Amino acid sequence: MSGATTAELEERAAGRLELYRKVIYRSFLIAGIVVLIPILTTLAEAYQDDRVGLPVAFAGTAGGVLFLWCYARTIDTGLRGRLSRRDSVLSSALTLLLSPMMVVQPLWCLVPLVWAATLTLWVPGRALKIALCLGVSADCALFSSWYGGPPRWYEPLLLFALFTALCASSTYVNYYYRRMWDLHQEADAAREAQARLAVAEERLRFSRDLHDLLGHSLSLIAVKSELAMRMSETDPARAREEMADVRRAAREALREVRAAVRGYRAVELDAELAGVRAVLEAAGVRCEAGAPPEGLPPEVRAVLAWVIREGATNVIKHSEARHCGITIAAYGGSVVLEMSNDGVRAARRDPGSGLAGLAERVEVLGGTLTAGSRGRGRFLLRAVVPLPGEAP
Repeated sequence: MSGATTAELEERAAGRLELYRKVIYRSFLIAGIVVLIPILTTLAEAYQDDRVGLPVAFAGTAGGVLFLWCYARTIDTGLRGRLSRRDSVLSSALTLLLSPMMVVQPLWCLVPLVWAATLTLWVPGRALKIALCLGVSADCALFSSWYGGPPRWYEPLLLFALFTALCASSTYVNYYYRRMWDLHQEADAAREAQARLAVAEERLRFSRDLHDLLGHSLSLIAVKSELAMRMSETDPARAREEMADVRRAAREALREVRAAVRGYRAVELDAELAGVRAVLEAAGVRCEAGAPPEGLPPEVRAVLAWVIREGATNVIKHSEARHCGITIAAYGGSVVLEMSNDGVRAARRDPGSGLAGLAERVEVLGGTLTAGSRGRGRFLLRAVVPLPGEAP
């Protein structure tokens, strides 16, 4: 099984964060439903017992359902970090309109308590949060104290203290869930920052490595080239020797650069097979690709992935193929990749820079790369790479 790509890892992280958000949102929503069900149940019983009329029962039911909608919207927008003032004002006005229902049934006090414990999670400033809790507690004490008749002078004060404690405790419980969501967001942001920092450090190391690799080689090439130019007329043999040294230095520099960037330009075999299949299918080329053998070394998988990528590019750009087949199999101590298509346009005299670069990649591992037409419009790209520790 190959490792996941960077895009796949980012998609998984975003999916986990969205899952956490949905879990917290549903927890709040379930709590709101659990609070609203007994309220509407007692309202229905009061209507059946003729303690309230139809208009009051209808208004209470409609108000409760509308409050649940506002409550769900407040939670959803709050978790997304974009709570609007319009939603806050609308839910506040609806809560105040439902407050007189506490005279009919004290359970309606749960509506403003739930609203305050939720809204305080998103409003800014500690003073505003305290004022919101105290205002809701006073509202609940005022209306609920009139249940059953005029209250005694001390009953609103006792109820105010009780509702203040209830509002503070429910706010604290909700704040725990809000803090859990903040921690998930902070962890996701830290992961992204760590990834960006790792990329920046790798780029810095890469630039430093290239400077160290190419600085000496390019200086040597420049000096020997100037020397060869001066000696070209007076001592041609010495000039040819200097140019031979230039060629060796250039090849050595190229080899070192390719070895340095091999890790930076690594591709994944399974991901490349899936991507090539999708691209060819989108271009109208039916692609049949078999699964690669298990246990291939990473360097072999990387080379095969580059061969598949370049082969697919040639199929799209230089052929009229309608079918492409990709097979990867292990034979005796080597792994053989064959990529064939049925859309040869015309014979090419040169292999092209892409295939030439691929041949050099394969030769680094001791393998061979061949490409050419096989008659009847068919083209075959074949790479043979020996496995480490095995005889080719």
